[in-house]
Amino acid sequence: MSGRGRAFTILHGSDLHFGRPHAPAAAKDFLTLAHSLSPDLIALSGDFTQRAKNREYEAAAAYLKRLPQVPLVVTPGNHDVPLYRLWERASAPFRNYRRWIASELDSEHDLGGAVVVALNTTRPDRAIVNGNVDDTQLERAAAAFARAGNGGLRALVVHHALVGAPEGDHIAPLPGARRIVRRLAGMGVELVLFGHLHRAFVSEGVPNGVADGDDPVLLVCSGTTASDRGRGCEKGRNSCNLVRVANNRIAVTRYLRSSAADGFRPAARETFPRRDFALPQSPGIASSA
Repeated sequence: MSGRGRAFTILHGSDLHFGRPHAPAAAKDFLTLAHSLSPDLIALSGDFTQRAKNREYEAAAAYLKRLPQVPLVVTPGNHDVPLYRLWERASAPFRNYRRWIASELDSEHDLGGAVVVALNTTRPDRAIVNGNVDDTQLERAAAAFARAGNGGLRALVVHHALVGAPEGDHIAPLPGARRIVRRLAGMGVELVLFGHLHRAFVSEGVPNGVADGDDPVLLVCSGTTASDRGRGCEKGRNSCNLVRVANNRIAVTRYLRSSAADGFRPAARETFPRRDFALPQSPGIASSA
């Protein structure tokens, strides 16, 4: 998508949990959905495995190859580093992730006017459950987003939540989440995709508090797309999101799977106006694409 041209679609799933809680039937239904929707981009926001074991990663990697051949944006989750293998968690926590899923933990994807950045929020040494984002990562994201151009989509993919779920057990969001969202808004980020909470919802972050005329950042959570660990109203269910970006709006459709007979079906759709960009460009930053 160059600037504000044709509609651009993102299929967003999360928390596949290959291992004991993985749900093969749900994973198969997600493949069917992905091929039927023909998205421009697929974003998977972490927890590919349950215990970061080689055999779990091998199964996850084989599964990813069956997805539509479109750009794929991934980021690790807290289950993608070893929890109980303490030596490995201390010395090489992302070894299996790098081998099987992606060599880079933070990544930038320039899609011709749309820039999508993935940041690793997992901190195996100190904040394995709630995660963290540091200033260096945010500075890297800002440099990447500056290349999007006025009107180009700026989207972030992380695993951990930048806002708590509206219902169910209240898992704490990333430390300093409100400050992070405020900084993202200053970069012109319109959309953040994340998982971790195992139920889908959409929230608008930091409204009317960044600068005059700034709009809130759209925070979009996917439930667990292919495991038996749905929470809250999605207990026993699976979910994912289709995000459709048009010239003047972003529409988020939640797809819910309640049974094998149903597969993934659209359950709710919310539409939000896009912000009107007039952000300064950063000179002298070459594209890494």
